Amino acid sequence: MQMEYNGKILTPDVRRLIDMKEVILDQNWLAEAVDFELYYMYRDLYLSQSDKEKLLHNDLRYDITIIPPNMLGCEYIKTAGHYHPNVPGSIVTFPELYEVLEGEALYLLQNQDLSDVVAVYASAGDKVLVPPGYGHITINRSNKTLKMANYVARSFSSLYEPYKEMRGGAYFFTKDGWIKNERCPKAGELRRTDAPDSSSLRKLGLTKKREMYPLLREPGLLDYLTKPEEHLELFAGFV
Repeated sequence: MQMEYNGKILTPDVRRLIDMKEVILDQNWLAEAVDFELYYMYRDLYLSQSDKEKLLHNDLRYDITIIPPNMLGCEYIKTAGHYHPNVPGSIVTFPELYEVLEGEALYLLQNQDLSDVVAVYASAGDKVLVPPGYGHITINRSNKTLKMANYVARSFSSLYEPYKEMRGGAYFFTKDGWIKNERCPKAGELRRTDAPDSSSLRKLGLTKKREMYPLLREPGLLDYLTKPEEHLELFAGFV
């Protein structure tokens, strides 16, 4: 699925069903399913050469992901799920900032020992901050296409193996509601919450009505994404 952005036609990285075989709940459906495209990732986007230079200088990346509505057997379509590594020389992991541009999303956040698992409900205009220490899956919970953007540090590789080893997240979102992953018996009870409200977003220089892309032009405003160990107080209340 090509996308026009800033007057250019972009070709995405594509996640296919075969890429997700380890994390699908409905293995009976999967055994009979024909491989198909699930979602599309457009990485490292910018609107001008000046913006590109700012992103590079600040070790940031701005991406857009498009997830058309679909079902994976009994389960709503989702991303593969991943954790982030520690910041070099620190015990703090990299965070990530998401924005729903179109559609409706569920962000399933879980910390590393699964003692805290949170389902964050978000719709167009909402921003969701994945704080240090949490992995995450994005679920398209509606019959509309989900389009979302993210800001993240550009100098690390995401960690997908923990989700593959658990055969998915701590919970699956299905047509019958949430189902706990039987491979995660010690996972905490699922908490449900809405996306951060205006008072929380103001700490990040954001509002629901303002798209987050221009943040890259404001010096220091996204430093918590690349130097989270220096901004730990900022993450309180985001899960």
